[in-house]
Amino acid sequence: MPDADWWRVLWPDPEAVLRRCGLARGMSAIDLCCGDGWFTVPMCRMLGAGAVHGLDLLAEMIGAAKRAHERARAPTCNWIVGDACRVDAMVPEKVDFVLIANTFHGAPDKTALAASAARALKPGGRLVIINWHAHRREETVVLDAPRGPATELRMTPQDVAQVVEPAGLKAVEVVELPPYHYAAIFGASSE
Repeated sequence: MPDADWWRVLWPDPEAVLRRCGLARGMSAIDLCCGDGWFTVPMCRMLGAGAVHGLDLLAEMIGAAKRAHERARAPTCNWIVGDACRVDAMVPEKVDFVLIANTFHGAPDKTALAASAARALKPGGRLVIINWHAHRREETVVLDAPRGPATELRMTPQDVAQVVEPAGLKAVEVVELPPYHYAAIFGASSE
């Protein structure tokens, strides 16, 4: 997991990123594979107590996210240690917004992950996948060092759509998140 210094360089205003991706007051959300909570804490501030679930496979990541959450004195969050491919079984109520930031490229079964996220969404809900652009790793320099996943793991928005749409979600838009990222946004059926 990257340290906070380079998260701040890449994402100095995570709330603005979330707003650009369609998160708004009154929604409920899941930060899937939440890591240290870099996006979870701002989600809690934006949506209020009880509207956010932070899920990660690793208990130590949930511990780091909880500590960041406590330091920020953010509204209540529901923390879950578990497999992202089972999110629909672990979050009892459906949500408006599921975020997967900087981790989708490493999922062993991307379509199964997207399908679980799709089942966790309300009709008309959105799955937002923030990914590194498919540039060579040597070209994505943060704080004087190449960062992000290995070049061969990086995906174009079209690559992402190709594995997400079979899960029953429809590509809605791609939002550029300079300098090195994009958000691929998918919608659940309105029915």
